[in-house]
Amino acid sequence: MFAPPEKLKAEVFTKIPENFLSHDKRSEWCNTQLHGAQAGVFLEGPSFDLDGNLWVVDIPWGRIFRIDPKGNVELVTEYAGEPNGLKFHPDGRAFIADCRNGIMVLDPRTGRIDPYLERARLERFKGCNDLFFASNGDLYFTDQGQTGLHDATGRLMRLRTNGQLDVVLDCVPSPNGLVMNLDETAVYLAATRDNAIWRVPLMPDGSATKVGVYIQMSGGGGPDGIALDEQGGLAVCHVGFGAVWIFSPKGEPLYRIDAPEGLATTNCAYGGADGRTLYMIESRTGSILTARVPVAGRSMYSHSKAR
Repeated sequence: MFAPPEKLKAEVFTKIPENFLSHDKRSEWCNTQLHGAQAGVFLEGPSFDLDGNLWVVDIPWGRIFRIDPKGNVELVTEYAGEPNGLKFHPDGRAFIADCRNGIMVLDPRTGRIDPYLERARLERFKGCNDLFFASNGDLYFTDQGQTGLHDATGRLMRLRTNGQLDVVLDCVPSPNGLVMNLDETAVYLAATRDNAIWRVPLMPDGSATKVGVYIQMSGGGGPDGIALDEQGGLAVCHVGFGAVWIFSPKGEPLYRIDAPEGLATTNCAYGGADGRTLYMIESRTGSILTARVPVAGRSMYSHSKAR
């Protein structure tokens, strides 16, 4: 259907140092998500702060790391949670989608983490996965839990700036990464167990309409984290496949980036001085990979307004 995508080379930018790896502990998250396999670290949630530091989360051990532009790794905090996604608000706070606790908020200066949204109408979430801020301050996030094709009840949710909580979709088989398109009239949503990126058009009142498959993938475990570039194209992390794909605004595969090692390519974020370096996570090895790409990423700070 399409020409083979051009291959781009990925390099290891940095790795979580050996002294931070948890070799002798077990976690409930690993028992379920990794079928009992041990994990010294499992990284996700890359996000840049305004100073150019890259922040990542370590899900099974409830840790948040900060990585400076030279690749030096610092443990900022450790808490009783399972942080899965992280995004910075323009006011400097980091918001965390926590599989165990809901939406949390981190003060990056002190490392303090507090609950922000633990329940929806007195009910616990299935397991929050990732999040995205719209330009008006609304917070979109995915509630994934253990949903899949056997139980397509995962949710795309929105917390408006006035405190109103909306269920945008409640029929997603494993909702994962998400971004909005350039004019914020639709959400691109990784439906991992459907092995697809869904396009979720939004009505003026914020409700979803005519939801469809935007990109159909195959193999691996499915799409995980996604990132938008300045032309409206998508970088899609294909977990279980060991690759990150870059699609045009029309959904055509343009580039393929293979991880040097490992198949758990879960999340990515654009960074660098010109925005044309794609930072990618290989979760199982605790590696942060980089590749130079032709189009710069869309920075949330270029359009977001503080809440």
